[in-house]
Amino acid sequence: ALGPAARQLVEEHRLDPAAIEGTGKGGRITKEDVLRHLSDKPAAAAPAPAPEAADPDAVVEVPQGPSSERVEKRVPMTRMRARIAERLLDATQQTAMLTTFNEVNMAPVMALRKKYKEQFEKTHNGTRLGFMGFFVKAACEALKRFPEVNASIDGNDVVYHGYQDIGVAVSTENGLVVPVLRDADFMSLADVEAAIADMGKRAQQNKLTIDDMTGGTFTITNGGIFGSLISTPILNPPQTAILGMHKI
Repeated sequence: ALGPAARQLVEEHRLDPAAIEGTGKGGRITKEDVLRHLSDKPAAAAPAPAPEAADPDAVVEVPQGPSSERVEKRVPMTRMRARIAERLLDATQQTAMLTTFNEVNMAPVMALRKKYKEQFEKTHNGTRLGFMGFFVKAACEALKRFPEVNASIDGNDVVYHGYQDIGVAVSTENGLVVPVLRDADFMSLADVEAAIADMGKRAQQNKLTIDDMTGGTFTITNGGIFGSLISTPILNPPQTAILGMHKI
């Protein structure tokens, strides 16, 4: 009996199955048996006529045996990545987190962005109109109406903030960083988009300072850029809430 992979090799190389020793269950011929038979088979004598020129576009498939290598690589975490992991673990152990999921109709925002995207970029010196600007401005208005989620924990006290400093999570090669938009409620849509683009660029270049990443009152993370449909973001202590946006 022949397995599917073994049968394909036998047909490709026009082999006689009766000449192949099967080591599978019940004498079944496996792919490895065929490959072993091919490697043991003596090379055929070269024909007398001169060979024709090889077709440069022809694809020659060479059967490969199963690899015996099981490669592993151990890489020490950077100090930043280790610190991020430590903070996230602390957040999960020291807070009682609750995640709620809501679906939002983004069609009006998508239509608005599509309509004014080119005009926006020309008017604001090349600043591109993304979705994060809409998320930030909407969050600012929501935080004014629901101050409980624009707060932080300080010991046994809850500190309610009368301003909106919005942290925007940015993924880098060294880990996740959260630069902060100060007084985001007073920023225009163009200001928000320009600031996010600048912070993202500096994050990739490892040029963000400690001041850039401290003091936020609320955080937004956008898993949609990775195609995520749903997730449960971890709080950014001592903040009391985080907003996770996902695929549109």
